[in-house]
Parts: sequence; structure tokens; C-alpha cells
Amino acid sequence: MDVRNQGTVAALDMATLKALPQQSFTTRTPWDQKPVAFSGPLLRDVLKLVKARGQQIKAVALNDYRVKLPVSDAEQHELIVALTMDGQSIPVRTKGPLFIIYNFDGKKELQHKTYYERSVWQLKAIEVE
Repeated sequence: MDVRNQGTVAALDMATLKALPQQSFTTRTPWDQKPVAFSGPLLRDVLKLVKARGQQIKAVALNDYRVKLPVSDAEQHELIVALTMDGQSIPVRTKGPLFIIYNFDGKKELQHKTYYERSVWQLKAIEVE
């Protein structure tokens, strides 16, 4: 697959994301009343697929919420691009279709405002710089 399929941009569809190895975890979040099961490819696998180079990720949501997170987060933490929540595709009205999410229960250090703010739902684009 030519990862630069739109000029300098790699546009990935759901089939491509589903073809990557899938990871799952259940974690509590500040936005849900009970733990939620998330599943999708690791962010580091997505970055590897598109041969991304850089130190900083800019994630952009459908509502233009933008956040920067270090590429090292994707390397050091169980950080996924969730395609499902509790086994179901994620509708736009409930944070979908894609959600960058940390396994907050996996490491105590992730239970912090910094990492909550780096979690982006309704993800539409990732830029690496």
C-alpha cells in the first residue's frame, strides 16, 4: 500500500484500521459512569503503517478540538485508536467514529488531567511534526 495516497497525506479508511492488529482494554474514564471496553489498533502501529516521522502528534476532532501529544506517548503507553466501545462501533454522537484513548487504569500516572486532555474523540485527522 502506498501510504501517501493523497499527496503528502495518508488517508486511512476503517477497513485499513481494522486490518491492523487489534488491542483491547477496559478502563474507567472521566466521561463515563462505568468502565468501558475499548478496541482498535495501537496508535504506534498506525504511525508505523504510514511511516510517520516526528516528535509531536497533533490530533484534530470533528469539532476542530486540537491537542498535541508526544509521539513517545504512543511508544510508551497502551494508546489505541478505538474503533469500538463495549464491542460496538462508535457513532459520532457518542464520541465516534474514532477515539484516541489511553488505558487510564493500566498505569496510575495516566489518571491525570494531562492524559485526559490528550484523549481525542470524534478523531478526524492526525498530523505528525
